[in-house]
Amino acid sequence: MKHLYFLLFLFCTPLFSFSQEDLLSEIDTDTIVDPYVSAVFKGLKIVNFESTKLVAKNEFTFVVAHRFGSIENGFDTFFGLDDAVTRLNFIYGISDGFNISVSRSSYQKIYESAIKYRLFRQETNGFPLTIVGYNSLLINTALDKDNLPKLEFKHRLGYTAQLLISRKVTKNLSLELAPTFFHDNYVQFDDQDNSQFALGFGGRYKLSTRWSLNMDYGWHLNRASNSPFKNPLSIGVDLETGGHVFQMHFTNAQPMNTNGFLGQSTGDWADGDVYFGFNLSRVF
Repeated sequence: MKHLYFLLFLFCTPLFSFSQEDLLSEIDTDTIVDPYVSAVFKGLKIVNFESTKLVAKNEFTFVVAHRFGSIENGFDTFFGLDDAVTRLNFIYGISDGFNISVSRSSYQKIYESAIKYRLFRQETNGFPLTIVGYNSLLINTALDKDNLPKLEFKHRLGYTAQLLISRKVTKNLSLELAPTFFHDNYVQFDDQDNSQFALGFGGRYKLSTRWSLNMDYGWHLNRASNSPFKNPLSIGVDLETGGHVFQMHFTNAQPMNTNGFLGQSTGDWADGDVYFGFNLSRVF
């Protein structure tokens, strides 16, 4: 716990010291918008973790997320091309501060529904943080009763509850902290608790008008000692073009749902066992 408090102190100190018709209209300045700070994040995700950005009221956004297989295998899998997985996510803005979404991932054939809602918004001369809640329910349809004779429908279910806390520290730098609870009714190891806890860290640094450098990391707090899974570390860039944000990145997590990348990341950066991927969002 001492390490957790120390990391929280390091993260929180800089935090406290320091819709859209076209994504390009969100100019990256400290412009006050009645009287809120704008453009904390440009993408709906940092890399794997949700950002505090929401879809505007009555807007429909379609996100295609793609992860190739591990580049470690080289030409045997054409640097991961043969083992790619895809997630399709449909997001609608009920209001500027409340979104609903449904998605389908080819990884474990997961269907997921989620809500994302803003609780507080960073103000230039007022409240210092943006705070957003995120909750999801997923169904793992890949579990096979032939291999799991006692399998019931409830074992396919998983849940996520997440608090996303961000601050635009400077014109170029935004940071996020994401305390996360997730629960899987079926886990692969008896020693692993079904209810799991993690702490996410993420950030965005603007390189130019269109480009930014993004990074996020998930610290699993109660992983079983015999688990082969790793904490997810991801780094990439955002490219903004008219109407959409294109995110390209490397990560040691191939799953794209929260329960997956926090609980089942198998890659290891030290061994070069990482995955190239991208997120492409389109606003309608």
